[in-house]
Amino acid sequence: MADTERLQVVLAWHMHQPQYRDLVSGAYSQPWTYLHAIKDYVDMAAHLEAVPAARAVVNFAPILIEQIEDYARQVDGFLTNSLAIRDPVLAALASPALPVGREERLILIKACLRANESRLIHRFPAYRRLAEMAGWITRHPEALAYLGDSFLADLLVWYHLAWLGETVRRTDARVKHLLEKGAQYTLHDRRTLLGVIGELLSRVIARYARLAERGQVELSVTPYAHPILPLLLDFTAAHEAAPEAPLPLTPRYPGGIERARWHIREGIHAFERHFGRRPSGCWPSEGSVSAAAAALLAEEGFSWAASGESVLRHSLSKLGHAPHAKAAWLYTPYALDGGPRLFFRDDGLSDLIGFTYATWHADDAVADFIRHLENIADSCHGHPDHVVSIILDGENAWEHYPENAYYFLNALYRRLSEHPRLQLTTFSDYLKDHPAKLLPALVAGSWVYGTFSTWIGDPEKNRGWDMLADAKRAFDAAAPNLPPPRREAAEGQLGVCEGSDWFWWFGDYNPQATVSDFERLYRQHLTNLYQLLNLEPPEYLSHAFTHGRGAPLHGGAMRPGQPTT
Repeated sequence: MADTERLQVVLAWHMHQPQYRDLVSGAYSQPWTYLHAIKDYVDMAAHLEAVPAARAVVNFAPILIEQIEDYARQVDGFLTNSLAIRDPVLAALASPALPVGREERLILIKACLRANESRLIHRFPAYRRLAEMAGWITRHPEALAYLGDSFLADLLVWYHLAWLGETVRRTDARVKHLLEKGAQYTLHDRRTLLGVIGELLSRVIARYARLAERGQVELSVTPYAHPILPLLLDFTAAHEAAPEAPLPLTPRYPGGIERARWHIREGIHAFERHFGRRPSGCWPSEGSVSAAAAALLAEEGFSWAASGESVLRHSLSKLGHAPHAKAAWLYTPYALDGGPRLFFRDDGLSDLIGFTYATWHADDAVADFIRHLENIADSCHGHPDHVVSIILDGENAWEHYPENAYYFLNALYRRLSEHPRLQLTTFSDYLKDHPAKLLPALVAGSWVYGTFSTWIGDPEKNRGWDMLADAKRAFDAAAPNLPPPRREAAEGQLGVCEGSDWFWWFGDYNPQATVSDFERLYRQHLTNLYQLLNLEPPEYLSHAFTHGRGAPLHGGAMRPGQPTT
């Protein structure tokens, strides 16, 4: 079958972590950025390298890249000049003196249990035995008085061995030696493992750059600190898909259009610094779009953006269409007047990878996925311009798969690249030969339900926005009087506070421990902003304002790296 007759398929992976670094002290509150880097970002690059005929789009949030770069510098600084590592878990792996205090040891032991129990802990008998002992110790902390350093050293090593990418465990001789040794790890062993981690961190972004240089991958970007652009521009955008949603007391975010432009431009600049080129495409944070946000993306030169299927469904319904078979409306890009071309993800296919296939045998999962694509190809027969957009998180799903989805991803890329009726492509390459349909109106929304309910409308989410608006007004008043370096630092800190992740976790339907982690970090970022402005932080920032409970709302498919334990 000629290429022009094959169904076009785009696999797009979004790589994203929020800012876990305290921009004032430099300390990291959570280890998820470096752990996902050495496991998922490394593996995702390796799978593409192993199948040169495969193609994909890889989207990076700039603050993720900057954190990876900072971690690489930390490890290099420690190994070459004995400089301090600012992440407590990674620092403990390298330290010759393990914690001696009871509370410090207990915190470290609990940290080394934060991994998927069935896929990461139970897979390795030695780690499982250590974890069982550690679990008993956390219930009987008096036993810490009798705990030797060898237990902590082994637990730290196994924690990091388990979090390594599957491709690393299979190919690196140093790692194979540590796996075979199994116990009684020395300081030299720990430093060896730290060296492996440092190499992975320092090289991973360059690997994606090389994939892009040879045309196998299209790299795209998210606005700098992962904000919800439509809500920065106008809180009432939430009413387009959910008219009854309660809104914050603040009528609109102060200076929102300038802040949205700042995030877009800073995202482009960060991308250019790391990849030496300007991005053509944008996955807006959480696939969040509105007509106003799309216009801003077009003003800054983006040729395409992407969102969720439900956004398109709501938009077509508003225009009086009643979408039925997806082949009639979903598998084509759309163009707003004056905006970028918009692609919309097939939610069902994307969620099969994100949520369903983890418990399937890899061959069965890939066969089922391809069967779905073949059915789409049948329904699109005679319309070779159709394109199926499969867009999802490129990190969190894999910890639920056996061997970090090693067999699934390998088979997926291989079979798709060899299929006679399917053709892997990228959004930019697709647009070279295919026009977009006109979309007269766009209903603002995100990839989650086609609404903004995950980020606004709940009392705790709205309280978070009101706190942010207070801080923005303080910034507007104080920043003009600051010297340029401090003003720049304050503006970057404000950008972090405007990220989407804090609002995702606020709300009483999420697990309390996770909500507490993110809410505490959000208040710390706001506190840092006031301090950079030489202002006393409001007293309310000293107190928690959330009461999370229950199960995660969306299973973590596009969430920061909170593992299932």
